[in-house]
Amino acid sequence: MSLFVLVLLLLLSNKCNAEKIPNPLTNNSFHYSDPKKATLGRLLFYDKILSGNHNISCGTCHHHDFAGGDGLSLGIGEGGFGVGSNRSSGKGADKIKKRIPRNAPGLWNLGAKEIHTLMHDGRISESNIFGNGFNTPAEEWLPAGLDNILSVQALFPMTRQFEMAGNFGENEIIGLVSKIGKDSRRIDAVWPVIENRIRGIPEYESLFVDTFDDIEHSMDIEIVHIANAIAAFIVKEWTSFDSPFDDYLNGDQYALTPHQKRGLDLFYGKAKCSTCHSGNLLTDQKFYALAIPQFGPGRTRRMDPFTRDVGRMGESDRIEDIYRFKTPSLRNVTLTSPYGHNGAYPSLEGIVKHHFEPLEMYQKWDPSMAKLPEAPWLEDIDFVVLSDKRETERLLSRIDIEPTEITEKEIDEIIGFLYALTGKSKNNRPLGRPSAVPSGFPVD
Repeated sequence: MSLFVLVLLLLLSNKCNAEKIPNPLTNNSFHYSDPKKATLGRLLFYDKILSGNHNISCGTCHHHDFAGGDGLSLGIGEGGFGVGSNRSSGKGADKIKKRIPRNAPGLWNLGAKEIHTLMHDGRISESNIFGNGFNTPAEEWLPAGLDNILSVQALFPMTRQFEMAGNFGENEIIGLVSKIGKDSRRIDAVWPVIENRIRGIPEYESLFVDTFDDIEHSMDIEIVHIANAIAAFIVKEWTSFDSPFDDYLNGDQYALTPHQKRGLDLFYGKAKCSTCHSGNLLTDQKFYALAIPQFGPGRTRRMDPFTRDVGRMGESDRIEDIYRFKTPSLRNVTLTSPYGHNGAYPSLEGIVKHHFEPLEMYQKWDPSMAKLPEAPWLEDIDFVVLSDKRETERLLSRIDIEPTEITEKEIDEIIGFLYALTGKSKNNRPLGRPSAVPSGFPVD
């Protein structure tokens, strides 16, 4: 009897819907991460040289100390300083102009080959709509030679005003990607500036020459090399499939406690969690409206007069996609609080209950549950959308999940199963945060 058949029989004996149980993950489930690229990408990931004002790195908001996130509901991007709950909103002329509109997505298992869509609204996806294999904000100007969708995603935080690019008039990067009146500027104009910054650092030149076969000197370094190195690091660093659930899928019937097994039965059965949280990564990569309480600046369509977050509709421009957000993967979910596309819930219990009774939980939600660094100059708009009655009516009229009767004991069992999705290595990652980077800028 094969191992997988044995697992299926075990699950059937537990009255689970065995057809929904995923196959075990293996190393082959993930894109290859070249060790030299990953080592180089680790330095780039934490180097502020990639930001417009040299004051923020990828690692600032996706930090090792916070399991590849920042521990905040809505992050503090360009202009802030510090990390996690200690991150400041800045001061004086350098203070932030806007909070990051959404919760910093976790990085766990983004190197899986099955991933075809990234970001809360799916604005980066595999598609040949522009003839280059991807649908992205760069449209037809996406550079050729990117290794995978994770390499593609690595390009864009550097071009976003409130993430890493900086504010108008502060540096050449934001000037090149800004749209001023009828003067629309192409996003690919930024790549040479970033390339030249890296080319001017001797240590980086040596590392790139040693890592890439097609680089002989600094002028050969291009943005695709930078993105591919960062992606290789993310694949290496945040690939995780050593959880008790993985052991269970691989045939160890004692890997889960009785409490967790009951949670698994509920997850794949009565509770219907696996309707959306399906597959190897426990996500169907589709979009759903859950009526998560809104706050912060949100992301809207162009010319939208409201302070709100329209979700997937902002990318698809289809009214049926309003307030819909991508199903997140649940692997290592216990390490990545707060929860929801805007981090509305600080605990697993809160977000799990919201799925079973969205209207009731919406009414119970309180702004004090949002973890937002102080920014008095933004407080007038932080919760303005929450007090907008018409917007609330629209939000609550667009819910894709139905209330489910479930007991407190069953919720506790489901949460127990979610803990079984946490890798035994947890946040002890293979490479870790560097103590210094070639640019000489401080490492957060």
